[in-house]
Amino acid sequence: MVLPPRRFLPSLSLLAAFEAASRTGSVTAAARELGLTQGAVSRQILALEEQLGVALFLRERQTIRLTRAGEGYGREIREALRRISTASLNLRANPDGGTLNLGVLPSFGTRWLVPRLPAFIARHPGISVNLLTRSSLFDFKTDTVDAAIHFGLPHWPGTELVFLMHEKIVAVCSPAFKTRHRFSTPDDLLHVPLLHMTTRPDAWEQWFRSHGVVFDNVHGMLFDQFTTIAEAASAGLGVSLIPAFMIEEELRSGRLVAAVAGDAESEEAYYLACMPDRAGYAPLESFRRWIVSEAGGGTGVEAGEFSA
Repeated sequence: MVLPPRRFLPSLSLLAAFEAASRTGSVTAAARELGLTQGAVSRQILALEEQLGVALFLRERQTIRLTRAGEGYGREIREALRRISTASLNLRANPDGGTLNLGVLPSFGTRWLVPRLPAFIARHPGISVNLLTRSSLFDFKTDTVDAAIHFGLPHWPGTELVFLMHEKIVAVCSPAFKTRHRFSTPDDLLHVPLLHMTTRPDAWEQWFRSHGVVFDNVHGMLFDQFTTIAEAASAGLGVSLIPAFMIEEELRSGRLVAAVAGDAESEEAYYLACMPDRAGYAPLESFRRWIVSEAGGGTGVEAGEFSA
């Protein structure tokens, strides 16, 4: 990639002064944050405006306010500085360059991936794995990740996907809740409080259909994390649908029990996603082979072939 002419590449000191002032809305606050005088920050911002030929702030008495151009430029510069800072931190933490930045779903990371990571690190001691957790979809254009764990259908435009695994969904509750309501068939669950995940609003409907249960509407409390909904079920608030691998310890200890016999396989699955230009990155290749083996993938794409 050819860089723009040098005159369009302001120095980091000018950009840092502008970013701090644009974020705080104050030259005084920016100066305090950067350890400079107010005059120095003001001069740096003026120098940046002169270099770009664009007014970034409106000066009104003792205050400043971003122009429309300044607002857009501020967002871009803030992200660019964050990426530079992250890259520098990664390099300092692992100067050999064996760093893998992975985006993960919170519950998948906590309950499945992290407990298994020591085995990967022991096999690949030169690779440093950094985890960024988020419930929403990652954006490879703005997020500094080499790959991300995707749950859903095998559709993520512009990325290459590797199948990892489906999941078994179990309807669970506390032992006391089950004893009190005396469940015997899936139909019985229509008459008790049901707990719902906001990220999977149709989960109960799919579960009832898979068990041949006729229903009208399914209502209940809403949760945004599997960890929280598991605690709610353990506390006796109702029955929740949770992937079995996320509650192995709770099932083993008896804090949670299956409300009725039988489970259901989710329509969606877990995938490892990356941009095509990162598929050959050595740390990612090593991680891909390991996680596919750990998840027990099948053949073709399910054996770990990158596929659009």
